[in-house]
Amino acid sequence: MVELQIVEQVETPDVPGFSGAEKQAMQRAVIALFDHWGLTDAEASTLLGDISARTFQRWKQGQLGRVGNDLAARLSNLIGIHKALRLLFAEKARGYGWIKRPNATFGGKSALAIMLGGQLTDLMRVRRYLDAQRSPW
Repeated sequence: MVELQIVEQVETPDVPGFSGAEKQAMQRAVIALFDHWGLTDAEASTLLGDISARTFQRWKQGQLGRVGNDLAARLSNLIGIHKALRLLFAEKARGYGWIKRPNATFGGKSALAIMLGGQLTDLMRVRRYLDAQRSPW
């Protein structure tokens, strides 16, 4: 007969995260970024993990809300995409426009179309691609 043994509970270390101030700064930055990209509130909502369009509208009015781990990861990836585009394109407008242009790497779809798949991994796919493009630097 199998005998059960008591297993000691091991404390898991805290996961490093973002402070409240950092999360709010990311929210403000992404609002401005989406404006530069010319996104609709519905597109913004999808990229942010299907937050409600009304919630995003409140953000734009300065009423920043709670940010959980998934949303923080999305905000971080979007800012990483922005950073990579700023490093790759000397002209800001070209970087902002790139997001909507067809790309052979994405099967002729735009990066925005890929990201609008709605999954965090869709954002990560675009960010990894851009990071790889600038990696020799």
